[in-house]
Amino acid sequence: MITQIKGSADARKWRIIDKMRDANCIFCKIIGGEIPSNTIYEDDEFKVILDASPASKGHALILPKEHYADIYEIDEKTAGHAMQLAKKLAKHMTDVLKCDGFNIVQNNHEIAGQTVFHFHMHLIPRYKNAKNNDILIWDHEEFTPEEMAEIRDSLKM
Repeated sequence: MITQIKGSADARKWRIIDKMRDANCIFCKIIGGEIPSNTIYEDDEFKVILDASPASKGHALILPKEHYADIYEIDEKTAGHAMQLAKKLAKHMTDVLKCDGFNIVQNNHEIAGQTVFHFHMHLIPRYKNAKNNDILIWDHEEFTPEEMAEIRDSLKM
């Protein structure tokens, strides 16, 4: 089915609404122009926006234009393009923002912190002396050598 997106900045844009979009997805609405965003990059497959609730100055989200709920649904070509884009943007943002480090984060399922069920990657610039630089630090679990061997053997592909 082909339909015109209401509220799009470019009224001439047409979009195929099918598996490409989820009508209830906030990121699909942002990509379609129904919800405004601070876009810093866009190509045929991706839109990159500043996060509306940033963890730091320059915190951005890489959004594929096609709707995938999580990493399990995204195809390898698109996933690869997302990582290439993350690398390109991280370098550019480091040069422009003069940040001291970077997190690239991608959450899957609620238990892992996913709150919007449209595959996306967070690009989070980090700055020395910032108040929340420990946001991704976790306690370490300990496993015996036998447990590690069992885990390793079960995961071998």
